[in-house]
Parts: sequence; C-alpha cells; structure tokens
Amino acid sequence: MTLGSMIAWDDTVLPFQLDRSDIRGRVARLDGVLDRILAQHDYPPQIEALVAEMALLTAMIGQTIKLRWKLSLQVRGDGGARLIATDYYGPTEDGAPARIRAYASFDPDKLTDGPAFDQIGKGYFAILLDQGQGTTPYQGITPIAGSSLSACAQTYFAQSEQLPTRFALSFGSARAPGAPEQWRAGGVMLQMMPKSSIPTPDRGGSGEGGLLVADDLLDDEGSENWDRANILLDTVEDLELIGPHVQPTDLLVRLFHEETPRVFDPQPVTFGCTCSADRVRESLSIYSAKDIAHMTTEAGIVTADCQFCGAHYEFDPATLGFEATRPPEGTDDGGAA
Repeated sequence: MTLGSMIAWDDTVLPFQLDRSDIRGRVARLDGVLDRILAQHDYPPQIEALVAEMALLTAMIGQTIKLRWKLSLQVRGDGGARLIATDYYGPTEDGAPARIRAYASFDPDKLTDGPAFDQIGKGYFAILLDQGQGTTPYQGITPIAGSSLSACAQTYFAQSEQLPTRFALSFGSARAPGAPEQWRAGGVMLQMMPKSSIPTPDRGGSGEGGLLVADDLLDDEGSENWDRANILLDTVEDLELIGPHVQPTDLLVRLFHEETPRVFDPQPVTFGCTCSADRVRESLSIYSAKDIAHMTTEAGIVTADCQFCGAHYEFDPATLGFEATRPPEGTDDGGAA
C-alpha cells in the first residue's frame, strides 16, 4: 500500500450496505481531526480516551444527517468526567467536508485509576439534532448503561429509535517509526434497516434496568441476519479498525464478503468550530450593565474563551449587554487570539 492510499482514507466515514443481511453501516477513520481536538486541551488520559471515543461515535452517527444540519452528542455524569460534548456540522454543500468539535469538563479530584468509562458514574447519554432556523431541535436521552460510550449509543438507538445498532471501535495514541506520536481512531457501525414490522415490546426490554437491546427488536429472520453480521464483526482486530494499512473497502471485504457489501461515497471530516466574536457578544446580550461590570477585568476588558477550539476573545464592556452605551467598532475589540 502506498502512502497516498493510506492518507486518502484519513478522516473519512465510508457508508456501506450489506445487501444479504439488510444491514447498513459505516467505517470511520479519524487521525488528524482527533489530534486537533485533543491538542486544544491538556486532558488526563482517561478523559482523552472518552473524548476520542465520543468523537468517533459522532463521526459515524453524524454521517447520516443532511446538509447544514447539526448533530450533538452529550454525556453528563456525577463522577470525575462531568461532561463530554461533541458537535457534528453537516457539509455546507455536496462534496464538502463535515466538521467536528469536542470538549470535556472534568473534576480532577474525582478521577480514579480505573477504566475511562468508570469516570462518568451515573448520568445520561443524549443525542440532539438541530435542523436549522424555524425548526424545533430533537433531543433523545437514555441513562448511562453498559461499560462503554459505544454501549450507551447502542442502548440509545434501541430505546429511542427502535433500531438494532452495533459499534466496534478502537482508538489510542501511537508513534509510527520516524513519525511523531499521534492519535488514531477507527470503527465500524452496523444498523438494521428500519422495518415497520419490527415488533416493539409492550413491557420493558431485556437490557440493564429494563432498557431495550437489539434482540428485543428483531423477528426470527432479522435476528438470524443480525447475529450472522455480528459474529463476523467480532473477528475484527484493533489494527484493522484503526488502519492505516487496511483500507476501509478492504476491511469490508475481509469481514463481510459473504454478505454482499456495497459502498457509497465517503464523507470527509475535518475539525471545525463555529465560535466567533459575534456569537459571544450575542450570548452576553441578556446581561445588564451591572452584570457586565462584574465580568470586567482589572484591565477594563471582558474576556471569553471557546472551550472547543481555545479561541480567546476580548471585548470593550461598553459594547456588551442590553444596556450597551456604544456599538462595536471594527477591530477595537472582539478579536480572537
């Protein structure tokens, strides 16, 4: 394999369908995007792992949204990891890359030496979909369940969407010979195609706390197809998921050649943040002059930092809030450093 073919699949999501099984899916590879996300912060290893897993899930789930839509994933817990938040912005036009950003809030005093997922504690997993101006955002929430963020996402799709879903993920930081250390992540997502005939249990599911799981949603034929595809996915190795030496198309043939895989156009992904001075100014427009005064530093400015990309903004307090005494002026404030 050439270096060019390896790089061609970096930061992409490849949608596919298994025609024999009536299953759709995605293969994702993140490297430069993940490096950029994590380089914004000095996270402890457990938090880095959670952010990496969440970003990978976001890339695979987000691939299905339409142009200019926004998909957000959030995990909130009462442990050391208080918040993991990601945003996926659909392409602005056909062929353009999607954009991802991610951020974590944590309490260092509550972090332990245990697995990354254990740092969340009790809480919830949420998916939010914003289709743009004039629409009501959709939000679906399920309790934290299982032993990984991917298990939480599987529970969400079973419980909220009644769609059997499976993720196989791998991620980590490594150094190739002669290259700097960098993060790589890869994964495969399987999802049974929606059918009106899929039965939904009248009572609770068979999962943790009575939550629905994939087996609760499948008839005999669907269960046979689903089990067969999952058995094949169980054979995948971490290095095959992460790459870069195994192309996604080759991986699909290795795993699912008997299921008649069919691929569609890949979706490129890049790091992207939507913060701006105008957005910060708008968020501060609800405050009075007295409130703004409390935010003003000894240097006579109001500062704001984007938690996602690290951009730093400085404002003249007289231009902020609903009692602003003068309008913003060109470049005298509101710049990002």
